[in-house]
Amino acid sequence: MYALLIPGLIYFIVFRYLPLLGNVIAFQDYSPFLGLQSPFVGVVNFAALLTDPDFSGALTNTLEISLLQLIFFFPAPIVLALLLNSLINERAKRVMQSVLYLPHFISWVIIIALWQQLFGGAGLLNQYLRENGSATINIMGNPYFFKPLVVLELVWKETGWGTIIILAALLRIDTSLYEAAAMDGADAWRRLVHVTLPGLRGVIVLLLILRLATTLDTGFEQIFLQRNAVGPGAAEVLDTLTYFRGIQGGDWGFSAAVGLVKGVFAALLVFAANRVAKSLGEEGAFG
Repeated sequence: MYALLIPGLIYFIVFRYLPLLGNVIAFQDYSPFLGLQSPFVGVVNFAALLTDPDFSGALTNTLEISLLQLIFFFPAPIVLALLLNSLINERAKRVMQSVLYLPHFISWVIIIALWQQLFGGAGLLNQYLRENGSATINIMGNPYFFKPLVVLELVWKETGWGTIIILAALLRIDTSLYEAAAMDGADAWRRLVHVTLPGLRGVIVLLLILRLATTLDTGFEQIFLQRNAVGPGAAEVLDTLTYFRGIQGGDWGFSAAVGLVKGVFAALLVFAANRVAKSLGEEGAFG
């Protein structure tokens, strides 16, 4: 059994833990030509974060998108799983699950192109408005619509896939509890509140803790593909900032500092959320 863990352990060591050594770049005026022999500058790169307007703007956009995702995307798989679980016809349930899982396997490039065909300047929506003599609106290119649009795209793509864990947790709930509740006169709503949701509470808390770990990760590819259409003022997030400042601009130390701050912030959120969950009597994500 321990031998079966070796491939996964090697993967995490090579691709997750060894790259952490590269965080030393955050404390250097790094140059690819000098490598790790680049001059050591201490916390200069971190001090630059405090005064850099690009960083503050990207951080604001990242937090706003993350908050919207937490409010609207996080509950979506839970609600969808409950709706699917309420279907009596098993065949219809399986068909619906397959249809809802499908967007997860479509790349962001194709999804953004589809949404562009629907809501872009020359999309179906504007064609309909023109034919009816109404004013057109380019939703995909409007900075004010960008953040809600990003969340809607994520909900459409990943909600079906996110139901897998919730549906598995629903199967673990003892059916005798529903039978006892029904015999006591509990209707469907009361069975949901007093049986289903308490049975899912541990899984929901775990998923929430894991979600908090990705608070500053808003999805590079999705944002990058739409950034030029709405401008960096609305679409610049920490992930795209590190790309443009580091890979394109050559400011490697600054970008590494941004990445290190993201990692530390995510770790602190996870530990804090886990401690709160344990104080409330839940198992949490780890001991």
